[in-house]
Amino acid sequence: MLNLIPRPWRLFPLLGATTLLCAQDPAAAVGASNPLLTESPLPLQYPAFDQIKDDHFLPAFEQGMSEELAEVDAIANNPASPTFENTILALEKSGALLDRAGRTFYNLNSANTNPERQKIQRSLAPRLAAHNDAIKLNAALFTRIASLYEQRTSLGLDAEAQRLLWRYHQDFVRAGARLSEPDKAKLKTLNAELATLQTTFTQNVLKERDASSVLVDTREELAGLTDAQIAAAAAAAKTAGHEGQYLLALVNTTGQAPLTTLTHRALRQRIMEASLARGSRGNEFDNRAVVSAIAKKRAERAALLGYANHAAYQLEDQTVGSVDRLNKLLAQIAPAAVANARREAADMQAIADQENAGFQIAAWDWALYAEKVRQARYAFDESQLKPYYELNRVLADGVFYAAGRLYGISFQERHDLPVYEPTVRVFDVLDADGSQLAIFLFDPYARSSKNGGAWASSYVSQNPLRGTKPVVANHLNIAKPSDGQPTLLTHDEVNTAFHEFGHALHAMFSHVSYPRFAGSSVPRDFVEFPSQVNEMWATWPEVLQNFAKHYQTGAALPAELVAKVKAANKFNQGHATTEYLAATLLDQAYHQIGATEVPAPDAVLAFETAALQRYGVEFAPVPPRYRTTYFSHTFSGGYSAGYYSYIWAEVLDAQSVEWIKAHGGLTRENGDRLRRTVLSRGGSKDALDLFRDFAGAEPDIQPLLTRRGLDQPATE
Repeated sequence: MLNLIPRPWRLFPLLGATTLLCAQDPAAAVGASNPLLTESPLPLQYPAFDQIKDDHFLPAFEQGMSEELAEVDAIANNPASPTFENTILALEKSGALLDRAGRTFYNLNSANTNPERQKIQRSLAPRLAAHNDAIKLNAALFTRIASLYEQRTSLGLDAEAQRLLWRYHQDFVRAGARLSEPDKAKLKTLNAELATLQTTFTQNVLKERDASSVLVDTREELAGLTDAQIAAAAAAAKTAGHEGQYLLALVNTTGQAPLTTLTHRALRQRIMEASLARGSRGNEFDNRAVVSAIAKKRAERAALLGYANHAAYQLEDQTVGSVDRLNKLLAQIAPAAVANARREAADMQAIADQENAGFQIAAWDWALYAEKVRQARYAFDESQLKPYYELNRVLADGVFYAAGRLYGISFQERHDLPVYEPTVRVFDVLDADGSQLAIFLFDPYARSSKNGGAWASSYVSQNPLRGTKPVVANHLNIAKPSDGQPTLLTHDEVNTAFHEFGHALHAMFSHVSYPRFAGSSVPRDFVEFPSQVNEMWATWPEVLQNFAKHYQTGAALPAELVAKVKAANKFNQGHATTEYLAATLLDQAYHQIGATEVPAPDAVLAFETAALQRYGVEFAPVPPRYRTTYFSHTFSGGYSAGYYSYIWAEVLDAQSVEWIKAHGGLTRENGDRLRRTVLSRGGSKDALDLFRDFAGAEPDIQPLLTRRGLDQPATE
């Protein structure tokens, strides 16, 4: 599943401002009662959620920025000659308070925001960016780093320390450390503006999603939904002040879950059109001007740093390597994907014609008629699976069970630690030897205060310099059922649970010498690789048999239904691949151009249409997974010019899955190999070398094409 995974906040390329406001003594503002100012006394420094108040954040950030700038100033102006210890290692040890405040705030703001936290986020965006610039553009500090880099072969450093020195030098150069002072000033201004714009985009998407919920007058229009779903819609409407009606909330993707079963076509159209219109309706949440400004300023910044465009700047630091290599990869996949999508549409149209439906298949018909094709071809539909996918069993007997079999780890739920929302669950994670490996938070349910999609995040990361172990969270967006009803998942939601836990494993198994490399501190186009590999266990026979049991009877998922699921594995992959590639190519379209080519606000939607046509992926029944104006991954979520990462990671994933299958599947030997070569190494070694260490080969696209049924599109 596609997901947005916030990386440790200090590793984001913070896009910054020119001034830093620290006029008061922040500690005095709240006194010693601020729990963020000291390490949490709870196990593994687990955040004291019950003690943290919104008015604690700004003082903690301000004191944290002040402390880190003082630490950096001491490093930069150290009269002693630069050494690895007094420069690079000292930087690794700096910023503890800011790191703690940043992780806590940004994770909470994503999972459980409120107006005050959004206000704090807007205030912090340019100030944190200015703070980042004050460090990365510090000439004296860069002189010390550059001096060490020039001597790197004679310093006697081990491989990981050498890589850390290279990483710091690379980070500072890419941040503009070599620019002239006038150009540094221009860069700071661009960074300030981008930080504010990206925050505005994020908040507009969240507010518009809630404002775009679809209000339904009659129960008859909801035909096709279950009684539990209808009851939930009625409750949502009552909460919103529309008692007697029904409210269908939107998720962040273009596609919406009710479209799979709703039989009322006019309502399906209303839902899809509301989804597609988000961020472009001319209201206060309209994102067209924000998009135009972000794309232009990113292009200007790339030019200032010496790159042809923002994509060239971003891809230089990724495993795919270059814009040309990426474009060739996408060109290899797109034609086959669209051809398969058109074939799938024809199959649906045939059923619609048999029903004398009297319409051409449109985007709002696709999910429903795809299910009809699935039923006709494979004699099953998704609704048959849901009674066997109860959330607690999926988690304990599926996700945790597979991890136990692979890695020997175990899980113990605990109820003594505070949580930020009552439905969040907390688990101790124990290693094979019984020692504590991590703490894991599981936050499964959708709510209006929570970002859309699914993601993993770390409240505390593995850090041998501070002696910390990981505190990791998984966030899903499953519809919460009515009180007393079970939480039954779709097949996609099961995959997402396994996917996100792959990210959690990456963080929990981290075993590096320096925090800069901990967990998922890897190139953006490699970060999805471990999580996508973990999806394979969702349908692995031993795992599936262990968790897929009827929530009422306990009966196992019937063998004949399992066989049908496997037979349908490539079903609808033309649609899935096309909607994803359309979004990916939009991301590249905005970022492979110069500043003068960026569309004006009123031309953003026309630019989108033209780009899809140019790339050959404009197919109205299959709109992009994210349209421009609610494409958070690329305009605010850290995936700018990087949304391709999922398909590139799947190239590596598909090849690795084939290796695992060929070497015995669900075994400790395979788990230990993946843990040793990839999951524990973080960014301490070149990412493609890690892949080679595990798979024993160079990346090969063929397993991906075969998996998605794209190798023979005309006949599949």
